[in-house]
Amino acid sequence: MTALGLSDLQFALAVIGLLILILVAIFNFKNARARRQAKLGSDFSSADRSTREPSFAGGFADAQSEERAEPTFGESNLDIPEIKNFTIDPRIDCVITLRFDQAISGVEILAELHSWHESQVSPAAHWICEGLNADVDAAEDWESLRAEATYSELQLAIQLASRRGPISILELSDFCSRAQALAEVLGAQIDMPSVNTMLESAKELDAMAAESDIQLSINILFDDAYSWANIESLMHQRGFKLSRNGLSFEFFSNQKRIFNSADLNPNQAIKQITLLLEVPLVEQDERAFERMLGEGVEIGQLAHGRLVDDNGINLTEAAVVSIRQHLDGLYANLEKSSIPAGSSTASRLFS
Repeated sequence: MTALGLSDLQFALAVIGLLILILVAIFNFKNARARRQAKLGSDFSSADRSTREPSFAGGFADAQSEERAEPTFGESNLDIPEIKNFTIDPRIDCVITLRFDQAISGVEILAELHSWHESQVSPAAHWICEGLNADVDAAEDWESLRAEATYSELQLAIQLASRRGPISILELSDFCSRAQALAEVLGAQIDMPSVNTMLESAKELDAMAAESDIQLSINILFDDAYSWANIESLMHQRGFKLSRNGLSFEFFSNQKRIFNSADLNPNQAIKQITLLLEVPLVEQDERAFERMLGEGVEIGQLAHGRLVDDNGINLTEAAVVSIRQHLDGLYANLEKSSIPAGSSTASRLFS
């Protein structure tokens, strides 16, 4: 410890971390070995396979009922699971590549991936899987796995950060160990970044996201309280739509929600409405803050209200100018990070 310059605490933490990695690797190795033995010892017909083919849950897709009618692909009767409609993005994902000497069928890959959800460290972890179609006539692009296709390469990815924070060492180690076990089972060459490198990337991504994860609010304080029916009529008049939970109102542009109100209580008199804007989730071109501010002014004029800050003090022009300047810096920071506001990547990162 002295030679390495480590304190007793640092040394103990390092040993604990190493033991966790070893345990995860052993666990996944045993799982992979058990699956291989089960495959070798089972001799089942195509009809049998149709009832046992995987349907993803948790990390890849929602579980499907085993009693439903099975979809067909050509002559196959296999139950093909749907994979979550995410696209791998190296800006926010840890990406591991598997390369095959000979093309391998999507059915075989899906069968191996089926067990991943059963013992994952975190059900909230988003795993994504894409394959490079080996068909010479297919477009040379990555695609979600299809049972009837064959693939020359496979990409596995897990999101490095979200509003929950950066990925944990247990989640990342578990994912990497599973990818290694999959490569062994499928006889693939594996290209995988180091765990430490990905953990550092996750921390940097989380720090950037924390600085950019801004929610702006505008409060409309009424001189007199209004009933829910009056507020609902007013909001519909201004183009708002009632949310699914029936407690708030949403404002849309180009079929996308750009801001909304905070939840209200339909059973109580309403003295104030708060409009909310999640800045990273809306494109800069939508001018969401200006439009939210404009709606706040219009609602205030129609309902005899005034715009106030969170302390109940009248919103001043100087405060609005300061907000605009801060927004310009925020949008520029997101662009610099190659995760522009309102993009699909931003939607994943700030979820």
